[in-house]
Amino acid sequence: MAPVLTITLNPTIDVFGEAEKVRPTHKVRLTDATYEPGGGGINVARVISALGGEVEALSLAGGEMGAFLGRLLMAENVSHRAIPIAGQTRVALMVREKASGLEYRFLPEGPEVTAGEIDDCAAEVARRTQGFVVASGSLPRGAPADSFARLAKAAQRHALPFVLDTSGAGLKAALDHGGIFLLKPSRGELESYAGGGLDEHGLEAAAMALVISGKVKMVAVTLGADGALLARKEGVLRLPAIPVPVRSAVGAGDSFLGAMVWALSREWPLEEAFRLGMAAGAAATSNAGTTLCRRQDVFRLFGEAGGKHSPEGMPTPRNKA
Repeated sequence: MAPVLTITLNPTIDVFGEAEKVRPTHKVRLTDATYEPGGGGINVARVISALGGEVEALSLAGGEMGAFLGRLLMAENVSHRAIPIAGQTRVALMVREKASGLEYRFLPEGPEVTAGEIDDCAAEVARRTQGFVVASGSLPRGAPADSFARLAKAAQRHALPFVLDTSGAGLKAALDHGGIFLLKPSRGELESYAGGGLDEHGLEAAAMALVISGKVKMVAVTLGADGALLARKEGVLRLPAIPVPVRSAVGAGDSFLGAMVWALSREWPLEEAFRLGMAAGAAATSNAGTTLCRRQDVFRLFGEAGGKHSPEGMPTPRNKA
């Protein structure tokens, strides 16, 4: 199994709780509050670890909340390497209102970081000689727009597959640089990059255009209730969403990406890895709050959706270096 390094430039402590009703001015008391490590790359690492993969989470972390982040990951047996920053790691809050079933999400911008701290992350990537590199999440305040491009360049030093899930200026700069093995935008992120709304044909054309450009080897676009599409040189594969009771969409994209990368690290066929990602995304939506996918749910849904591989008995992967 090829090891995976995930990178989170703007991690979070995710706090989730339930309230009878969310009202202004009055105290809103939460019940059953949970605290989980969060941020795109960290969530991807948690999914890979839960599936049995070899993974390390690299993040920029600072202050008391940065230390708490490390302890939460340690409790889940997820290997974590923190690059210290001066600012305080952010704390995000999600509240589910029982009366309506609605979810309220409060997400701070987070601390400001420097170009030097981004370069410290890139130096860690450049030291890797095998496995996958996954950069996922938003750019923190102060980070150069080409931060993800710097990480992609570092991964190229030893020809490591570089996987990216981000948006906005960071996505544009990374695509301008190229060298991306797998890009995983949501529908909204792809539309934003393309400059406007896209119909079904437009989504496929935009994803294929990235592949044809040579900047990206493949693009997996998550479409929520409309499923997902995978663009690669052979063309576009569409899969419908796996029907499950939807309790929360939080973490579905990270679960999709974590499971797909886990399968690719075990040298699964691409279409099977894509299908496993779909199962993990569906498994995450069936959980409340910030809970990610559970291993048993992923493989159950994978089998129900026509997946042919099992979690055990995979062929020994070749060295990816």
